[in-house]
Amino acid sequence: MVLWLKGVKFTVTTVDMRKKPDELKELAPGTNPPFLLYNGTLKTDFIKIEEFLEQTLAPPTYPHLSPLNKESFDVGADIFAKFSAYIKNSPTNTFQEKNLLREFKRLDDYLNSPLPEEIDHNSMQNITVSRRKYLDGNRLTLADCNLLPKLHIIKVAAKKYCDFEIPAQFTGVWRYLNNAYEREEFTQTCPADIEIEKAYMSVAKGR
Repeated sequence: MVLWLKGVKFTVTTVDMRKKPDELKELAPGTNPPFLLYNGTLKTDFIKIEEFLEQTLAPPTYPHLSPLNKESFDVGADIFAKFSAYIKNSPTNTFQEKNLLREFKRLDDYLNSPLPEEIDHNSMQNITVSRRKYLDGNRLTLADCNLLPKLHIIKVAAKKYCDFEIPAQFTGVWRYLNNAYEREEFTQTCPADIEIEKAYMSVAKGR
């Protein structure tokens, strides 16, 4: 998704991680994607990979993707961890679901709160609810590249194994997702729903 937004031409080669080719076994033994090998240096941390791509694929040739507001990176930081705890636990354990919903509420509040750049202090009209499409405005940034794939996994896996759907009351989250699903940079880099369901089948066996 980052490369697509940068406008870089790239080739996709799919790999069955249950039958890793020898090159991958030697490259990063015991490590699951994503990882990046550049000039003999291996990076396995997703954030470090993003930082490297942002610094290497920089203006004027490539656009910057860093968000303007630090909160755009921070707001969804815990949501996937809460989901992971939720899907592993018994359906009678409502504590984990409440924790997940609390993180969704935090994200929803942020998405519905106007960013500083949305507020015109010279205008007589006050904006009380944000109309922006994404975390940091109306353009996709690294913050979205980090959070959107996680939200998609949560949406698919939680529905399949927990009969959980993101509540409609979280209008900011749904506005965000619906806008993202209109972008091919996101939809064309998401795994198929069936692949997500297969990946979480063993994780959710306790439910």
